[in-house]
Amino acid sequence: MTKKLAGKRVMITGAARRVGREFALAVARAGGDVILHYGHSSGEAKILQEEIGAFGVQAHLLQADLADPTQAAELIPRSAEFGCIYGLVNSAAIFEPLTLANTDLAAWERHLAVNLTAPFLLCQSFARQVPQGEEGRIVNILDWRALRPAADHFAYTISKSALAALTHSLAAALAPGITVNGIALGAILPPSDGKPADDILKMIPAKRWARLNELGEALLFLLAGPSYVTGEIIHLDGGRHIL
Repeated sequence: MTKKLAGKRVMITGAARRVGREFALAVARAGGDVILHYGHSSGEAKILQEEIGAFGVQAHLLQADLADPTQAAELIPRSAEFGCIYGLVNSAAIFEPLTLANTDLAAWERHLAVNLTAPFLLCQSFARQVPQGEEGRIVNILDWRALRPAADHFAYTISKSALAALTHSLAAALAPGITVNGIALGAILPPSDGKPADDILKMIPAKRWARLNELGEALLFLLAGPSYVTGEIIHLDGGRHIL
């Protein structure tokens, strides 16, 4: 198996759990070293670190509360001891089932801080540490809702829509050395709150949940595939966004 990311280092935010964990494992399987950011899931992060070590690559842990812009801005400078970062995956997010009516200012600012401001600060810091003349890759994790905003999950959807716009703007601002793309996710994992998920598949043309290997394949395409792809948002949602 070709190790597409051998000798490269990738930071993944929100790496301890759910899709962030799958992204980290995909990078490790491809031979890349991983910087695992986590917020509050220290136990799960340490377990993942040990699991990644079995692939013969390095995994480093960094804790930060991305709701705090100071901590978000300092995350990549703190990673300098591990060496230059080739790839940044902005996966950390908060996802609360709020409507317009029950979205108060605190909830609005909380979603913007983690889902938009933190990725902005991380991308800015990342770009500064990429050596002149070398390439870097940024992948922002979005949601199919970002391109088809509706009334549900109000603050989350607006923050992800803004992140999609940021993805396009950064692709222009950081070219040609750094590519900036996004993956808009759909039904990847069952809801973390344990709520019934049977109705979800009715709205997906593919009529199934994503396979976790498909998540990794999409990420590796953007991290290790053609550098001529930038400003793109790939929908990994079984066609949900077209309905």
